[in-house]
Amino acid sequence: MLKAFQDALTLLAHLDGGVLGIVWVSLQVSLTALLIGTLLGLPIGALSRQILEDSWKIHRDSFLSLRLPPLSRFKWLIWDCRFSLTIAILAGLARAISEVGAVMIVGGNIDHSTRTMTTAIALETSKGDLPLALALGIALLMIVLLANLFTFGVRQIAERRYG
Repeated sequence: MLKAFQDALTLLAHLDGGVLGIVWVSLQVSLTALLIGTLLGLPIGALSRQILEDSWKIHRDSFLSLRLPPLSRFKWLIWDCRFSLTIAILAGLARAISEVGAVMIVGGNIDHSTRTMTTAIALETSKGDLPLALALGIALLMIVLLANLFTFGVRQIAERRYG
């Protein structure tokens, strides 16, 4: 097991083309899914609806007293909720990048085309190529860690600015 872990770190350190290719496909698929999901889901999503509704309750009287037109109200609400909405979108990214079953059902596991990190981890583990599976797992963990750090940073900025 230690040898497999060392080999995995070597693959990552040398920026192995196979590992980078799988990571790149994963990011393309996940970010595309995130973009489509955000464009479709954010306007009708229950989480975004609740966030905007809470902000509307706080600012409703001000908007009405200022007689702001509906488009201006909407722009202001989106701006006011930008940090909460960003965190909701990042949660969607985490969900998209970690999904194995849906990727295999929709896209299969075609090398250099639809093989994402999660499907490749499952395949390589079953084939016995533990170093590649571990390298992909480490890469996946690093991406998730970076997304979480970004989310934490957004939250800290929001709390500092708006208490």
